[in-house]
Amino acid sequence: MLVDSPPEAANAPAAPRRRQITRSAGLVAAVGALAVVTVLGIAVGAKQVPLDQVWHALFHYTGNDTDVVVRDVRLPRTLLGLLAGAALGLAGTVMQALTRNPLADPGVLGINAGASAAVVSAISFLGVTSLTGYVWFAFLGAAVVSVAVYVLGGTRSATPVRLALAGTALSAALIGYINAVNIMDTAALDKMRFWTVGSLASATMTTVQEVAPFLAAGAVIALAVGRPLNAIALGDDQARALGARLTRTRALAMIAVTLLCGGATAACGPIVYVGLMVPHIVRAVTGPDLRWILPYSAVLSPVLLLGADVLGRVVARPGEIQVGIVTAVIGGPVFIYLVRRRRMAQL
Repeated sequence: MLVDSPPEAANAPAAPRRRQITRSAGLVAAVGALAVVTVLGIAVGAKQVPLDQVWHALFHYTGNDTDVVVRDVRLPRTLLGLLAGAALGLAGTVMQALTRNPLADPGVLGINAGASAAVVSAISFLGVTSLTGYVWFAFLGAAVVSVAVYVLGGTRSATPVRLALAGTALSAALIGYINAVNIMDTAALDKMRFWTVGSLASATMTTVQEVAPFLAAGAVIALAVGRPLNAIALGDDQARALGARLTRTRALAMIAVTLLCGGATAACGPIVYVGLMVPHIVRAVTGPDLRWILPYSAVLSPVLLLGADVLGRVVARPGEIQVGIVTAVIGGPVFIYLVRRRRMAQL
């Protein structure tokens, strides 16, 4: 005698397919939004540039004023926004998974403080004045602090709590050092002031070319550790039972964060909240699977960063508000909402 299967059993295989279709469609829509914001980043500013003139400047460059604005000013700025936004989104996602802290950002592991300390040292003691020089020193500072955090966190016995505490302690010490140098050297303070706000305004193709290899390497590593980080999110014992190599995964995650945050912070200054906000928005669509959260964050974070940059140029014409200020204004209320929603962020 045949027995009809219950409706739940028939619908069960369809649920994962629907989820897969929803995720894929959402990612396509995110790419479309990124394309729109990229065009706006090139066309919108103190001087409006029609799309036909944007096309002419990009593909039929003649050297007139509009071509110079598009090709030499806005194109590098937009490209750096794309790279830095993707880097911050990926780094924020990896840091939240690594520390099991839903409110983690580059400040938790001391990345921003390390980059800032290296830049202020280069300005005050070595006389570095160019953005090209800042890039290398900031990246070096971020890398040194990341290694120090991992060592202080216990290397093989490193845990999310130890990593977060080590990063917080180093950040406090480095911020004290930065303030001391700035007080004693007003010239360094004047030169640091613009960089520490966080901005895309000084972007050049040289800056883009210098940071792109580091950001690309960090992105590849971040995407590669998505699966083992999924296992670690279940807890260390469960991750070991699933075959995850905890020490190697955490080390690779730290390398990815160093490359991504170090490169982005070096080129743009410490831009806050991008890596915090976007992963939370993404999880509402993808769920907790990092294999989806990471690519989503890599696409939507540049949307946020470039959108904030365009907004800063529009609301303060003929001047502009730096993108770091805009993201802070947007991110502050979001941060408060996340804290209130979760009562208290747990490590």
